[in-house]
Amino acid sequence: MLRLSKKTDYALMAMKHLALLGDRGSSSAREIAEQYDIPVELMAKVLQRLARKGLLASHQGTRGGYQLARAAVTISVADVIQAVDGPLTVTACSTEDHACGQYSKCNVRDPLWRIKDRILIALGQCSISEMANDSIPEMALPLPVTRRPSGASDSPSVKPL
Repeated sequence: MLRLSKKTDYALMAMKHLALLGDRGSSSAREIAEQYDIPVELMAKVLQRLARKGLLASHQGTRGGYQLARAAVTISVADVIQAVDGPLTVTACSTEDHACGQYSKCNVRDPLWRIKDRILIALGQCSISEMANDSIPEMALPLPVTRRPSGASDSPSVKPL
């Protein structure tokens, strides 16, 4: 199953938090952690990693904290994921070392790599700004599931938009 790590979840939460602040100020690791019930030490490590990767700017002092290093519209979800967890992989052979014993005979490697590329493109097209505004492109919205009136059927039906 494809799944984001907890650190990436926290990083995305922090990035959205900071995007909502905009130019009005910065937030400390403690402020963000307390807002979302995240361990302060873990949040501090996540924010430090984002700063090292150039996604956040950190400021020392009494009015210090973290801010986005550039406009939220220019930071993608893919940027955040890769800053925290490294390159996106979907198979054991996704790394450059080709350590898998079936590498030369695998018949699904290339199609899975293309799927990984599509996922990366989709994550690259979603910005932190979109997340902060809760705006999702219409083509990405799921079809609404509705229940039929009682007596018709208990199974959900999909209604086109």
